[in-house]
Amino acid sequence: MPTGAILACHECDLLQHEVRLEPYGVARCHRCGAQLYRSRPHELDRVPAYILGAFILYVISNAFPVVGLSIGGELVQATLLGAVHGIYADGDWLVALLVLLTAVVAPFVQMIAMAWLLLSLRMGRAPKNFSKVFRVLAFVRPWGMVEVLMTGVLVALVKLARMAEVVPGIALWSLAGSMLLLAAAWAAFDPRLLWSKAGEAR
Repeated sequence: MPTGAILACHECDLLQHEVRLEPYGVARCHRCGAQLYRSRPHELDRVPAYILGAFILYVISNAFPVVGLSIGGELVQATLLGAVHGIYADGDWLVALLVLLTAVVAPFVQMIAMAWLLLSLRMGRAPKNFSKVFRVLAFVRPWGMVEVLMTGVLVALVKLARMAEVVPGIALWSLAGSMLLLAAAWAAFDPRLLWSKAGEAR
């Protein structure tokens, strides 16, 4: 049944009425068949749970060593922020800045922004500066490249294993877990539903 709202297909720009869906149903464009939106029951419960788990693992990954190298019986360990500082101390300030932004700052901003939006709507009120926070979230999302960092770390570990004994730290596993939970949160995140709930809460 049409709800009165009109939306445009992101593929062919056809204007059409939004319809109510059964749980887990999918709405497709009448012209090109592109997926317009899905019905995700309990999204406002699941996504914050993913974000909370990702944030806990994120804190652990920044508080404990990511990896350690045992050379001649001496163990040298490095945290994520310690690695950024080491890169900066070596004179590669641009690389240090990119690592800091993509692996530390961007994921943190994503989690805080998503939690702020979703938890406010979960409590039945539209958060202040909803549109501004949403724009920040959309801007920061492409900069969160923890998976790229993980790939680089794994490649480096394979090479370093030939020269020293590599000791994976707890932060390596928590970083991987945080990356997976953040990806799950984005997969379940529906901006259309978010805007609809914000309109109802105003």
